[in-house]
Amino acid sequence: MKREAPPLASWTDTQDANRPAIPGGHGDSISSSQSPIKLIVVTGMSGAGKTLALKALEDLGYEAVDNLPLSLISSLVRAGGVNRPLAVGIDIRTRDFGVASMLAGMDELRRDGSMDMHLVFMDCDDETLSRRFTETRRRHPLALDRPLADGIRHERELISPLLGRSDITIDTSALPPAELKRVLAGHFALDHKPGLVVFVTSFSYRRGLPREADLVFDARFLSNPHYDPLLRPLTGRDEAVVRHIEADPGYDAFFASLTGLIGPLLPRFAAEGKSYLTIAVGCTGGRHRSVALAERLTLWLRESGQSVDLRHRELEEGEK
Repeated sequence: MKREAPPLASWTDTQDANRPAIPGGHGDSISSSQSPIKLIVVTGMSGAGKTLALKALEDLGYEAVDNLPLSLISSLVRAGGVNRPLAVGIDIRTRDFGVASMLAGMDELRRDGSMDMHLVFMDCDDETLSRRFTETRRRHPLALDRPLADGIRHERELISPLLGRSDITIDTSALPPAELKRVLAGHFALDHKPGLVVFVTSFSYRRGLPREADLVFDARFLSNPHYDPLLRPLTGRDEAVVRHIEADPGYDAFFASLTGLIGPLLPRFAAEGKSYLTIAVGCTGGRHRSVALAERLTLWLRESGQSVDLRHRELEEGEK
């Protein structure tokens, strides 16, 4: 079964004339004794959710502004016009946009030392992008006089060097808007405590792998409650289903091996500077085995002192 795309109106970028500008502030300019100002640069494919990402970052406490050239950011910092974390959207609509000049501006900001900069690249598969533009009747900025598919392809070629330089790439092809907010909070929450945040999700292989997953585990070898008429209407959060799955002769050894693999990896990921790790557990329908295993894995992680969040992709979508 083909996975349905998230609601189009929630994802497609919109020009927001009311988006606040960066305040003029009266603070002192950044000195060598002050901490660098956090800067999140959001770029990527048109229609992939850049505006939604900026709004999510704004909710996290960032000053968010769209289509501001990097050269102006540097000037604002030196003039003391920026005194809080900043999220800036830059794409092909930005005045004087050019990949080479944008990369040069990023390098200059990093050398300057006044800003702690991260580049977020919003991506999406071409089919979903085309559907979003078609169904919302918006025109792609590079397809004003050419077919939509050509505009999308040309933009992808044009900005591909930015993808290679991004610190984080977020593919929104099958990512609900609420999940995007959770991913951004995991990476960039201003009150985030040092350490690794783990996100566990269950999913159905029939509907595709979660594109944001770092580690994926397959639970389809376990005994399937779907074939028991009494268990079929239930989910992996129900005790009867859990007992059925845990009675599988291979379950205990598998779970011991799973935790034995994941446990040593977590401090290594943290040591490498990774702040957000997504673990996905899949089964055929995403309702029984993967849900039960994800629940138990989440409990084990919490008991191990790990900061962890949990989502059941198919169950949550079925409840909408």
